[in-house]
Amino acid sequence: MERLVGVVGYRHTVGRERSMANYHDTGYKELFSHPEFVQQLIEGFAPAEISALMDFSTLTNHSGNYITPLFEEKFEDVVWSVEITWQGVTQRVFLYILLEFQSSVDHTMPIRLLHYVACFYDHLLKSRVTTPGEGLPPVLPIVLYNGSRRWSAEPDIYSMIRPEPPSFLQVYQPHLRYYLIDEGRYTDEELGLRQSPLSGVFGVENAGQSWEALQQAVNRIVAIIQADPNKERIDRIITRWLKRHLHRLEAGIDLDRLASLVEDKAMLAENLENLVKKERQEGRQEGRQEEARRILQRLLTKRFGELPTWVRAKLETAEAGQLEAWTDEILVAESLEALFGE
Repeated sequence: MERLVGVVGYRHTVGRERSMANYHDTGYKELFSHPEFVQQLIEGFAPAEISALMDFSTLTNHSGNYITPLFEEKFEDVVWSVEITWQGVTQRVFLYILLEFQSSVDHTMPIRLLHYVACFYDHLLKSRVTTPGEGLPPVLPIVLYNGSRRWSAEPDIYSMIRPEPPSFLQVYQPHLRYYLIDEGRYTDEELGLRQSPLSGVFGVENAGQSWEALQQAVNRIVAIIQADPNKERIDRIITRWLKRHLHRLEAGIDLDRLASLVEDKAMLAENLENLVKKERQEGRQEGRQEEARRILQRLLTKRFGELPTWVRAKLETAEAGQLEAWTDEILVAESLEALFGE
């Protein structure tokens, strides 16, 4: 029986400035260097008919890199293989899953992926993994996206060809469709149905910079780790990832003290609770400041009539103390210019 092989790859940008690239290289790349997280990605977020074909016990890590000349980008380091069976027949198949990390919607994604896949095929031929006579393997491109806006790029390069060509030309047009995993599309309830550490990671990502939401997400991922049969291993992996994540958020937590999410959960919970209290206090202060701004604007309008743009601009940027001072002076000020020192 021949072996079926699937390959998972990661792209690292060398020629473009992308604020999230380094974060994902050090965070997500490490996560997906572990076979259980590759399995969780496919089983939890890819089509069921794909995951059902894979024998995840055969996941094997490889290495390799190559340059894509058009975009001056480098594919490197993380490659996986897995055995697959289709309709009872075992055959040698290469499956390349490209995890493309984006912080915003890239509407050229179909073009880029067509280029990536072509470069991957060229890499396989040059490295003599296959030959033109043996044929090229099938490819499944996956886009893993975590931006705040929902993904809106076309799913297939053919959809970008407009207007649609006449029927006699359609057969000559390129076709390449990718599978999208949009982290932000999943609600907390949907992620809760996927009780895996990776779903917990997505929950932490979706919490953004809301400390209260982050506290709840961390509590959930700790509970998932505690129920995992490989608790100690998963704890180490997720703890390293979360420390990077908290560092990126500038949470102000002493991360040197955080060695284990399970063992140090009380310390982390206390720190997050303090951040939640601070967040709520700042929210109340912002609410009071906004109310003071509205009251002052209403009083100014009654005293001086319609406010010019420059006054509105000053009100929008003023701190609470300044708003108070203007309110105290409004009854004695002869004009807007005198009140605001213009």
